[in-house]
Amino acid sequence: MARPASPRGEDPVFSTERRSTGRLGVGGAWGFRLRLILAAGLLSGCEPRWDALPPPSASNDLVAVTHTGSTTFYQDAEGKYAGLEYDLVRLFAEYLGVKAKFVILSRSDQVLPVLLEGKAHLAAAGLPITPDPDPRLDFGEPYQTVRVQLVYQADGEGPKPNSVAELAGKRIAVAAGSGAIAVLSEAKRTVPDLTWSTIPVANSEAIFQRLLDGQADYVVAYSHEVDVARNFHPGLSVAFDLGKALPLAWAFAKRGDSALPRQSREFFRSIQQNGVLRRLSDQYYGHIKRLDQAGVSYFLTRMRTVLPRFKGLFQEAQEITGIDWRFLAAVSFQESHWEPLATSPAGVRGLMMLTTDTADRMGVTDRLDARQSILAGARYFAAIRDGLPERVPEPDRTWMAVAAYNVGLAHLEDARVLAQRLKLNPNAWTDLKSTLPLLAKSEYFTTLKHGFARGGEPVIMTENIRTYYDILVRYEPPHQPVFGSSERGWDLGEPRSSGLGLKARRDAVK
Repeated sequence: MARPASPRGEDPVFSTERRSTGRLGVGGAWGFRLRLILAAGLLSGCEPRWDALPPPSASNDLVAVTHTGSTTFYQDAEGKYAGLEYDLVRLFAEYLGVKAKFVILSRSDQVLPVLLEGKAHLAAAGLPITPDPDPRLDFGEPYQTVRVQLVYQADGEGPKPNSVAELAGKRIAVAAGSGAIAVLSEAKRTVPDLTWSTIPVANSEAIFQRLLDGQADYVVAYSHEVDVARNFHPGLSVAFDLGKALPLAWAFAKRGDSALPRQSREFFRSIQQNGVLRRLSDQYYGHIKRLDQAGVSYFLTRMRTVLPRFKGLFQEAQEITGIDWRFLAAVSFQESHWEPLATSPAGVRGLMMLTTDTADRMGVTDRLDARQSILAGARYFAAIRDGLPERVPEPDRTWMAVAAYNVGLAHLEDARVLAQRLKLNPNAWTDLKSTLPLLAKSEYFTTLKHGFARGGEPVIMTENIRTYYDILVRYEPPHQPVFGSSERGWDLGEPRSSGLGLKARRDAVK
C-alpha cells in the first residue's frame, strides 16, 4: 500500500478537515483536504518521555496514532484513505467537533511508545484488552471481539496440530507488539518448551507471508486478520484458538487528557445504539467469510488463466461507464465464472448473464458475444445504481445495485419498505441483508407490492462479489483511461463512512 513518502524517512501525520458543519446525515457529503506534515522524533528508543499534546478542546485537533494494515488504515482501490480505525477516529472527531489527525506508523509495535510519549491523544490500532494490561494505559469502550488463532498451511508438509502440547520445538512466528504474545506467554505456563519468535513486520500480511515462504511452521494472529488473509491465501487454515476471546479498544495514556477516555466511551455507546458501529463493521468484515478455501482457490485459478482473455473488454466497459473494471469483472465471475457461453435454466446467458428483456433494452444482438455482454451488463448496472434514491449513500448504493442486478429494482424496493416497517434503515445495506431473505416468506411477501422473491440469493451474490472485488484489487492494477471515462466516475463514497447518521455533539460532550 502506497503512503506519502517522507524525505527524511519519518512517519507522516495527516489531518482530515471538514469544510462544512452540521449533521453527518444520510446522503450528506463531507469535504476533506489532506495536509501532509512530518512528525519528527516519534520514537525515542528508550524510556518514554512525556511531551503532552494540548487537549483537543484547546487545540481543535484530535491526534490518533495507528499503523498501516488491512484492519486499521490503508488506501483503497481508488487511493482513498480507509480502514475501520480510520473511520472510527474520524467520526469521534466529528462527535467532539474537532479535526482528526493521524500519526501513521509502519509497525504495530511502534504504536504504544508514541502514545506514551504524549505524541498522540489515543491509539486506534486494534489493541486488545489482555488479562494483564499495561498499568500505564487506560482503555476505552470495546468495539470488537477477536480470538487469537494458530494458523498453519493446509497444503503444507506437516499435519494439523490439535493442541498446544504439539507445538513444542516448532517455529512459531508472531508480530512484534501483538497482544497475542501475552496469550502465548500464558500457554507457556502449561507447555514450558513452547517458544516463538516476535517479528517486527509492517502488517499482518507480512507475518502470514513468513508461513507461506516456509520461514515458520505456524503463525499466531488475531481472527479478523486471519479471515482477511484467507481470502487471498486459501492455503492458510486455522488449527485452533488460543485462550479466550479478547475485546479490542482504543488506548489512552493515563497521564493524558482524563476527559477523552470518558468521551470515547460515550461515543462508542452512541454508535452502538444507533447502528453506526454495526454498519461500519459490516462494511469491512461483513463479507470476508463468505467463500470457503475451495472457492477462493478456484477464483484465483480463473483469474490467472481466464481473466486475461476478457480484461481489455472490462477496461473498455470502464471507459464507457466509469465503473472500475475490476468490479465489473467480479460481477461477471459471480454470474458466469467468466464463461462466455454460460446459460442458466431460467434462460439468462453470457458473461454478464443477461435476460432477453435486458439484452433488448441494451441493444444486444448476441448475448453470447463477450464484448456485447460485458458492455451491456456494465451499462445496465450503471443504470440500476443511478436509479436508486439519491439519499442512499455509498458504498451501500453499490451493494444495493448489485442485489437489484440479480433480483430487480422492484423487489429491492420491497426490501427497503420492509426495512422501514421493521424500524431498520432502508438506506443501509447491512439492514437490507436482513430483509431481502424475508421476501421468500409468505407472512412478509403477501404484504408487499411485488410479492415473492428468492431474496437470499442477491445477498449471497453481493457478498461474494465484494470478496471477488477485494481479491482483484489486491492482484490487478487499476485501469487509467487515456481520455477519461465518458460517464460519471466510479466512486464508493468519500468519505467511506459518510451517511452513517452520526450527529456532531460538541456541546453535548463535557
